[in-house]
Amino acid sequence: MSTIQSPLAGMTAAATATDREKLKSVAKQFESLFMRQMLSAARKADFGGDKLFSSQALDTFNQMQDEHFADVTAQSGTLGFATIIEAQMARFLPEQQQPAQTGDAAAAPSSGTGST
Repeated sequence: MSTIQSPLAGMTAAATATDREKLKSVAKQFESLFMRQMLSAARKADFGGDKLFSSQALDTFNQMQDEHFADVTAQSGTLGFATIIEAQMARFLPEQQQPAQTGDAAAAPSSGTGST
């Protein structure tokens, strides 16, 4: 069976995205992939019934339906796997540099030689 990839909005990161945004996108993609694998394994279960309505077309439709369900579930964050993965992996990202401060505090750094 071939896998049909259909990235939804929000599951791809822009080229100029920060590391945290890229991590969020990858976490959502992983959740979608995980859901696809779970649904595929569930479809393989055989309960011994006759396959009166089984066909290649129905199998393809079920696969497309499962993939779409996995993508929508990951995008909406219903299960929360992506959020947990993102939180755990964010610890390994380099510290973000703070933007330069504006105002007098940034313009006049203390030299430590002035009177108190």
